[in-house]
Amino acid sequence: MGATTGSDTAALHLHLQELEKREREISRQRRMLHDRIDSFPNEALIAREKQVSAERKALHREIDELRVQLGLPLEH
Repeated sequence: MGATTGSDTAALHLHLQELEKREREISRQRRMLHDRIDSFPNEALIAREKQVSAERKALHREIDELRVQLGLPLEH
C-alpha cells in the first residue's frame, strides 16, 4: 500500500463527515418509522423500516472502515 497524502486524508475525512451526516438522517428516519409502527403497524411501514435499517447497517460498515483507515476510534 502506498503512502496517503494530505489531500487523500482530507478527502477521506470529508467523505467520513458526509457518511456520518447521512447516518444521522437515516437514524432519524428509522426512529420515526418505529414510532409510526408502534402506533399504526402495517406491512408497508415494516418493509420500509427493513430497507432503512439495511441502509443504516451498510453506512455503519462503511463509516467503520473509513475510521480504521484514518486511525480513528470506532464509535458504537
